[in-house]
Amino acid sequence: MDIEDMTDVWHRVVATQPGPEPWLVVATGLLACAVVGVRGSWRLARTAITIAHEGGHGVLALATGRRLEGVRLHSDTSGLTVSRGRPDGLGMVLTAAAGYPAPSLLGLGGAALLAAGHVTALLWGATLLLLALLVMVRNAYGVLSVVVTGAAFVLVSWLTAPQVQAAFAYAAVWFLLLGGVRPVFELHRKRRSGGAPDSDADQLHRLTGAPPLGWLLLFHAVALCALVGGGRWLLGL
Repeated sequence: MDIEDMTDVWHRVVATQPGPEPWLVVATGLLACAVVGVRGSWRLARTAITIAHEGGHGVLALATGRRLEGVRLHSDTSGLTVSRGRPDGLGMVLTAAAGYPAPSLLGLGGAALLAAGHVTALLWGATLLLLALLVMVRNAYGVLSVVVTGAAFVLVSWLTAPQVQAAFAYAAVWFLLLGGVRPVFELHRKRRSGGAPDSDADQLHRLTGAPPLGWLLLFHAVALCALVGGGRWLLGL
C-alpha cells in the first residue's frame, strides 16, 4: 500500500457520515433492548460484554504498569484476566474496578462518535481494539469469540452499504450501553443469595476496605449514567 492509498484510507476513517433516520436509531435501540432483556438471546450475546469487561481489566493493568499475562473467555460467558505486579495499591484497585464499567464506558464513547457522524471510525476502532485483545487471549474459545466478533465488524465496514453500517454501529453501541447495566444487577442478585464470593466487588473490598455494596453502587451509577448520557446522544437530544 503506497502513501496515496494510506491517505485515502485515513480520509475514509475520519470522514463523517450522515446520521440514520430517527426510526432506525429507535429500532436498533429496541432490538438491543430485546437482546439484553430476553434470557435466551442474552445468553448468546453476553460474551460480547465479557470481551469488553475483560478488556477493561487488561487496559487498566497495562496503564498502571502491571504485566498482563493473558485473558481467558469461557463458554459460560465468564472470563478471567491475569496480570502480575504488586498485589495491592492503586494499580491493582484500578485494574479490579475497570471490568464492570468498561462496556458502559465503551458504549458512551461509541455514542459520542456516532453523534459526531463517525460511523466508519467506530467500526474500525472497534476492530483494532478487538485485534489488540486477541493478542492476549490464551484459550481457544476466547480466540474464537474475539475473531467472530471482529470479523463481524470487518465484514460490515467493508462489504455493506452506509445505511447498513450505521444500523450495525448503532445496534452495537445500544447493546454496550444496555448490556453494561444487566451484569451489575446479576452480580447484585448473586451476592444477596450468597454467590460470587470472589467477585470484583469482593476483591475491591479486600483491597480497599470499602464494603462490596459501595462498589456495586458505583458500578450501578456508572452503567446507568452512561446509558442515559449515551442514549441522549444517540437519539440526538
